[in-house]
Amino acid sequence: MPQVVFPLDSSKKFEDQEKLGHNRWHPEIPPVAVVKPGESFRVDCREWFDGAVVNDDSAEDILNAPLLTVHKLSGPFGVEGAKPGDLLVVDILDVGPIPQEDSGPLAGQGWGYTGIFAKENGGGFLTEQFPDAYKAIWDFNGQTATSRHVPGVSFTGLIHPGLMGTAPSASLLAKWNKREGDLIATDPHRVPPLALPPEAEHAVLGGLPREDWSRVGSEAARTAPPRENGGNQDIKNLSKGSRIFYPVFVDGANLSVGDLHFSQGDGEITFCGAIEMGGFIDLRVDIIKGGMDTYGVHENAIFMPGNVDPQFSEWIAFSGTSVTLDGEQRYLDSHLSYQRACLHAIDYLTKFGYSPEQAYLLLGAAPIEGRLSGVVDIPNSCSTVYIPTSIFDFDVRPSSSGPFQIDPGMGAPRASNR
Repeated sequence: MPQVVFPLDSSKKFEDQEKLGHNRWHPEIPPVAVVKPGESFRVDCREWFDGAVVNDDSAEDILNAPLLTVHKLSGPFGVEGAKPGDLLVVDILDVGPIPQEDSGPLAGQGWGYTGIFAKENGGGFLTEQFPDAYKAIWDFNGQTATSRHVPGVSFTGLIHPGLMGTAPSASLLAKWNKREGDLIATDPHRVPPLALPPEAEHAVLGGLPREDWSRVGSEAARTAPPRENGGNQDIKNLSKGSRIFYPVFVDGANLSVGDLHFSQGDGEITFCGAIEMGGFIDLRVDIIKGGMDTYGVHENAIFMPGNVDPQFSEWIAFSGTSVTLDGEQRYLDSHLSYQRACLHAIDYLTKFGYSPEQAYLLLGAAPIEGRLSGVVDIPNSCSTVYIPTSIFDFDVRPSSSGPFQIDPGMGAPRASNR
């Protein structure tokens, strides 16, 4: 096993650990450890809410999820010799749930969760159609996930980090805050908000001296969106065997990682759409000197996916176009067309006995594939959602005998005070 450079004790909260991570992006957060190019190392990761979501049949914890505290990131890890303008090469050697226990109170100890967030507390991709808070618990049996809240399905998890990235420079951080602040100003009272501004009260800033937390927290960027440094990209194919190339903006690169997922569908459409868990990740790093200019990688990470994807040979796919539910035509709106494809898939699955919320949770957690299938034929873009048929315990294909009727079981828990 590689050296553990960031250990986590499952009996302690994230802020009470031997080494303190962070939940904001800022160039002044010092590295918690320094690694050398070519070196392999292990990092423990806590799930993004640090145990606030529990294994039960209630969705109150999703309704009241502490979004101001996320994400709980491990790091930063300085890389010896990395300078601004370089490319940081990161190999994912292994990634998995918390290895010490088969079951326990933390997500990753034999179980994980998917949530539909309430509109007033984060929302999601389909928040207008699904404004209330729901939850599904998934049990892990080796690499397979099943759920008492979404019965009739099982699938192999493609385990991956939802969030990994390098620290921004001061100028890049200022650019983020300016452009996101300008967006917020166009509709400052929107629910859910258009973007998330810096917020100092709940900032966790690693080894930065405490007297600087208030100042730095008022500048530090929230970790929710993906940006030029990688960040919260939620790419389900960044799993074992992947190689990622990150731009370097500060000395040492200061790599951080977290938000591990047991499985996820393309888009993570419920916002808490993956199967969230804590666990470990083994990494190896290297440097391409001057690589940002050499390869034109200045404001994006590029990657080579691994080869451990579950193998599916049959799919059922749903399409959507850029027309609203009210019949309004939009011009090549691929975001809208993907929403419509997802809604068509959800409507189809309800014919088999699932509630719309169970179907929505399934699309967030299962290894569906989302594609931009047509982006040139004005005025309609076409997006598609592919669902592997083998994840179902029954035949999900259309037939002359009609849809098989599943027993929906207890259903997905809904927050009671909505």
